[in-house]
Amino acid sequence: MRVLAERRPGPPRLVLAVLAGLAVLYGLAAATRPETAVAPAPAPRKVPVASVTAVCPDPGGSDVGVVTPPGGGGRGAAALVAGERTLATLTVPGGLWQERLKAGSPPLVVTASGSMAAGLEAAQTRRETSGEQRGLAGTRCVEPGASAWLVGPGPAAADVTLHLANADLAPAGVEITVYSGEGPVAGGSGGTIVVEPGESRAIRLRDIAPSPLVMAVEVSTAFGRVTAAAHAVMSGGRGVDWLPLSAEPATRVVVPGVPGGGGRRDLLVASPAETDTIVEVRVVTPDGTYALDGHDAIEVPAGSVAAMDLSAGLDGRPAAVLLTSPVPVVAAVTATGTGDRVDVGFTAGAAPIDLGSVVADNRTGGKKSSRLVFSAPEAAGRVSVTMLPRKGKAPEPIEVEILAARTKEVELPDVDGAFAVVAEPLPGSGPVYGARVMDERLKDGRVLTVQPLAAARVWAVVPPMTGSAATVLP
Repeated sequence: MRVLAERRPGPPRLVLAVLAGLAVLYGLAAATRPETAVAPAPAPRKVPVASVTAVCPDPGGSDVGVVTPPGGGGRGAAALVAGERTLATLTVPGGLWQERLKAGSPPLVVTASGSMAAGLEAAQTRRETSGEQRGLAGTRCVEPGASAWLVGPGPAAADVTLHLANADLAPAGVEITVYSGEGPVAGGSGGTIVVEPGESRAIRLRDIAPSPLVMAVEVSTAFGRVTAAAHAVMSGGRGVDWLPLSAEPATRVVVPGVPGGGGRRDLLVASPAETDTIVEVRVVTPDGTYALDGHDAIEVPAGSVAAMDLSAGLDGRPAAVLLTSPVPVVAAVTATGTGDRVDVGFTAGAAPIDLGSVVADNRTGGKKSSRLVFSAPEAAGRVSVTMLPRKGKAPEPIEVEILAARTKEVELPDVDGAFAVVAEPLPGSGPVYGARVMDERLKDGRVLTVQPLAAARVWAVVPPMTGSAATVLP
């Protein structure tokens, strides 16, 4: 047995030889194997808007315009519904629908799909020549959301009504916070206001916060979505208008469309932060961008609103206001007309019109005027402006060039009747901000309304889709 064991080949040497051979083969394979390509991370996709909902608040007695810019392909439809009544169904992009709604009409809900959705806009304008509500009061009809900011006069200076509407199929829980010059004001509603599907509410802000001279209102939802708009009737017959929605709080805010001409111009800045802040203020005018002498900064206490008179520094020039802050702020500008009786208009912080912008209701001719105020705070801008009349042939598009760090005012040509305006940045243009100013000369003074240009509802950003077990797990 011992002799047989000595003659048998040794297993350790065989194993070592096999392992050595495998190591060589593995090394050769590793050296010659191509690298595995790493798939790029999925990015958000930009897709055409397929559906749009907008609500025109309290349109009774107002001229309402609804339009979808031309260019969309395929089928589509837009339904205009006020309460239980369908006013119209639109199917052709490029055509402007315009009608004056009867006094007492409920909110107008515009829902569009397919080719009628991309870029759809609606706006309402009411004109009064006498009485407490004398003036032009216009607003862009707004889409539902979970958050909205409005900045303007407070209930001590104006009768301000907040209009809420729920155009969705699910209830919405709304929370209202008012910021004043003295700090946040607790809402008098006692908590969340539930707005049922199809319901609208009109809330006098005097019942929530009666004392502020100036204010910022934050409307947020704990669940669901609503539209929010605020109508202000200044005390003592000093004008009337709607407060435009302000851009969400940010450390850099551009307030476009400060009208040129006489009258007072007041900047309002609100900070929801818990610390005091100093906000740098610069104006973008036809002559350049600079700080006004003695008005280069505004101190905003924590959770408060501060005001600054820009009238003397602007000296009647159209402008945008550029704000830079260490904490997020919201802002607006109040503009008054001239004459024995004054009117008021409001503009607010806005985004650049990178995707273009549409204003659905405009007037020119006679004593009526509509103009666009463009500002290019960073680089030079180039914009194409197209009019879409309710009837007749559209004028040729206008190409507008805005020098870097400048503001340019563009008077719109006379058009027979109501018309819409489409503003589209041209290739190579820097960021452009703007507003439409509409006014009229009455015997006792000039009336006006301002609508900041909002980014057109043309594209939606869709987050990337990834495979995950969480998709099917409860």
